[in-house]
Amino acid sequence: MTADIPFDAMFSSVIGQEYQVLKLICPYAIEMSRLVGIEIAEIARQKSAELQVLELGGGTGITTLSILSAVDTVYVLSVDNEPTMQNQAKQSLQEWVKAGRLRFSADDALSALQKLDDNSLDVVVSVYTLHNFEADYRQQVIQNVFRVLKPAGQFINGDRYALDDINAQTRLIQQEVAGYFKVLTQLNRLDLLEHWIIHLFSDESENHVMRESIAMQQLMNAGFAKIQLKLRKDVNALMIAIK
Repeated sequence: MTADIPFDAMFSSVIGQEYQVLKLICPYAIEMSRLVGIEIAEIARQKSAELQVLELGGGTGITTLSILSAVDTVYVLSVDNEPTMQNQAKQSLQEWVKAGRLRFSADDALSALQKLDDNSLDVVVSVYTLHNFEADYRQQVIQNVFRVLKPAGQFINGDRYALDDINAQTRLIQQEVAGYFKVLTQLNRLDLLEHWIIHLFSDESENHVMRESIAMQQLMNAGFAKIQLKLRKDVNALMIAIK
């Protein structure tokens, strides 16, 4: 860890370069991407038309691939302003780009949303992205997600939603840190261990933490009519909001 890599730009460092390690320290992250693909397939089945999807924080393309593989009628704009991550997605998903079903944007989430028209998208998807935002910025993102969605459009967010019970949340974080040590010391990757723990401090900081009840209220305040926390596994949860 160096002074020239602030805690909120850590995906530009070793974490971003070796993001595949996430599946070892947080196996449910991969499952979340799969579940998002299932949700997209169900929306497509009900709609029976092309789906225009915006993915916020596309990263290395794990969730992007799940979305694109779900149904042939989905078209994705994947947004990520971290080139270390996005370049990996561009490399692995180039066939989808050639097929005209995938585009990339290097804007930050809010800037990308602000460029889009009102009522222009069927679905906005995010997986393990919003919890990285500071609270005020996250609120602006959610307001713009609502704005760009068509009526009955859906916001699907698989992410870290902190429990309202702070003691229970603390126990989950303690278990999570213990898991980091177990996996990464066995791999002799103390560099990654350091970076992930520092990043976890950011996730749990007061200006970042995305607590469940507050997050749901934020979605309601933005105008979403139906909000469902569809499932939870420890700190990981799938939230779906319908305009």
